[in-house]
Amino acid sequence: MNSFEWTTLPSGRLVANRGRVRLKIKLSSLGFNMGLAGKIVRVDPPYGIPGGEIMIECEALDTSDPAVCSVLFGDTYAPIVALSPKRILAIVPETRLAGEIEVRLQTGGSQSDAVRFTVAKKLAGDLHPVANPAIDPDDGALFVTRSGSRGEELPTTLFRIDVNGEIAEYSGDITNPTGIAFGSDGQMFVTSRLDGIVYRITPFKEAVAFAKNLGVATGIAFGNDGTMYVGDRTGSVYRINGIGEEKLWAELEPSVAAYHLAFGPDESLFVSGPTVSSFDFIWRINRSGEVDVFFKGLGRPQGLAFDRAGNLYVAASLRGRRGIVRISPDASHAEVMVAGVNLVGLAFSAAGDMIVVSIDSVYSLPAGIKGTLLRS
Repeated sequence: MNSFEWTTLPSGRLVANRGRVRLKIKLSSLGFNMGLAGKIVRVDPPYGIPGGEIMIECEALDTSDPAVCSVLFGDTYAPIVALSPKRILAIVPETRLAGEIEVRLQTGGSQSDAVRFTVAKKLAGDLHPVANPAIDPDDGALFVTRSGSRGEELPTTLFRIDVNGEIAEYSGDITNPTGIAFGSDGQMFVTSRLDGIVYRITPFKEAVAFAKNLGVATGIAFGNDGTMYVGDRTGSVYRINGIGEEKLWAELEPSVAAYHLAFGPDESLFVSGPTVSSFDFIWRINRSGEVDVFFKGLGRPQGLAFDRAGNLYVAASLRGRRGIVRISPDASHAEVMVAGVNLVGLAFSAAGDMIVVSIDSVYSLPAGIKGTLLRS
């Protein structure tokens, strides 16, 4: 056999030549399932939004000619950032498909076996969310903003997306709407970072001032007892009673963008607020208003949400990878769960979908995660 001259065809077959003798041998007949495209071992993270960067761990990928190496999401080619026989960094492409799709490696005419990967479905674009979206607990409708630049007056700043994906203009009464939250009675409240007011939205879609003098009012959340909390990004967290009276409750480091608030299973308030550092904190405030650090090491952390197991999800970057980061209940472990760029917030629907918002769009991922804000 050593006297044969062996070559490999683009199809992945081995060809042996000796004089007039020519043998074609399929690799699988020799006990191999890998051709030039090798084998995908793992895709990390398992979920992605178009534009997000994923890592593909692989085996035996022939990268001798990088020009013929590619990554396919369904039938769409993905941009490749970095390439080696064991690892590929690629960008999730814009595809006509959403949900679970097949990812393959290709080199020349050889393709690897497929693995499954979940791509987000785009629900709406041309928006401008700057914090978490909010889901109406009564009918499951999703509310998002077109916040605009500071002081910019837009005809419509609040939008409603129903469970069928239909988007409708809802209100234009609030300039620079930022945080949205529903109280225990189903009443919707919206903060304005322009005038430092929390507005109550009436059943007639009118915005009525509920609490004032809140600085650059951004994040908003309700405790289990129905008390409202609002974050002023200049360094204050206020507690608001049932008639709209504010009281300074805690003080934090100022944020360059916004405070984002979410209550954890222990009834502590968790706060993110990006600064100029690339190693930011998630703060935890107990029921007495005492502040400590829950987690450190995130880049530009923004919107927060908890699942019922106590895991915290944050729109942020972790060790240079951007997307939705999942942090364990004891903060001992963190990992990027969703690849994405320019993400500012998230929420979980009653059906277990993860709703993710970027600076201009809204996406849905069938993650099968139950959040703490909606009960079913």
